[in-house]
Amino acid sequence: MERDLFEEEHLLFRETVREFMAREVAPQHAQWEKDGIVPREVWKKAGELGMFGFSVPEEYGGAGVTDFRFNTVIVEEIIKNGATGLGFGLHNDIMAPYFVDMTNDEQKARWLPGFASGELITAVAMTEPGAGSDLQGIKTTAVPEGDHYVMNGQKTFITNGVNSDLVVVAAKTDPSAGARGTTLIVVERGMEGFSRGRNLEKVGMHAQDTAELFFENVHVPVANRLGDADGQGFFQLMTNLPQERLSIAVAAVAAAEAALEWTIDYCRNRTAFGRTIGSFQNTRFVLAELSTEVEIARHYVDKCILALNAKKLSVVDAAKAKWWTTELQNKVVDRCVQLHGGYGYMLEYPIAKAWLDSRVQSIYGGTTEIMKEIIGRSFNF
Repeated sequence: MERDLFEEEHLLFRETVREFMAREVAPQHAQWEKDGIVPREVWKKAGELGMFGFSVPEEYGGAGVTDFRFNTVIVEEIIKNGATGLGFGLHNDIMAPYFVDMTNDEQKARWLPGFASGELITAVAMTEPGAGSDLQGIKTTAVPEGDHYVMNGQKTFITNGVNSDLVVVAAKTDPSAGARGTTLIVVERGMEGFSRGRNLEKVGMHAQDTAELFFENVHVPVANRLGDADGQGFFQLMTNLPQERLSIAVAAVAAAEAALEWTIDYCRNRTAFGRTIGSFQNTRFVLAELSTEVEIARHYVDKCILALNAKKLSVVDAAKAKWWTTELQNKVVDRCVQLHGGYGYMLEYPIAKAWLDSRVQSIYGGTTEIMKEIIGRSFNF
């Protein structure tokens, strides 16, 4: 079925992003995989093209446009290029709402220009060694003392953890108050007592800097708190999770589509027993099944994008999109590896890298099991 999500302005923007990817990313990404990080200069070049902060008001250097279709274009082009090292999706899709919607005028003036230009790279620090999907179980504390907080704790698996300049940290300002004691506080690069551990070695996404963060008596000004009072953090996190999960779903469908495209092309050209492997019934049946499921997923996710733009995307609908598409992504990529045979296990073929990169999709942003629990609770048994 024809996809009708985008308008002319989105198609023109896609050409800009494609040119950027071809010029600045594709030739270097293999080296970034070896280095375990993407150079900061790439962020600045993307910022010059207006690839960040669509919802940032024009007065702060953004486009002043709240339209997730622009975000979608970037995510799709990144994924189709296998450029999983770029943390642009986190910056645009997950962090923008915190810095645009939850900041006061002073904070906007201080942070948004750098956010939009790519000079200030952002991250969110929720996950801890003992608290993953259970956000109520975090142990990091930020004790109020006059005009500042004293922060202590540890975070792990933080995307953009090495490159980040601004980290939105979920901390307990009142450990006795449960979820109501959580506050979001922005920790800035260079603050005394704030340090980064090693760049974590992962199964896939090797160019994506993922780090441990440590806070040892870090004095953070109260002026860096998101919200006008302590204790709003858990609600703020819950407010932004649907968009985060939709972003992951967009990447999942794009990855499945790319895997299918590579595999269909491979099956057209690879021969076995004197004929192309695409001519075998089993191959055709597998590809027919995968193609059908991916197209169905595409239309559901596109519907979710429009719902988000209309401020109608529910937590439950986002959870459905997240778990279904990421599990589908893993299924599609795995079966496409199988159709590639031995070559599917060779990293010179993009399907092999996609297989490594895809596994985390059903884990971060809330595991498949957590997504099903969210959906299940909505039945009000």
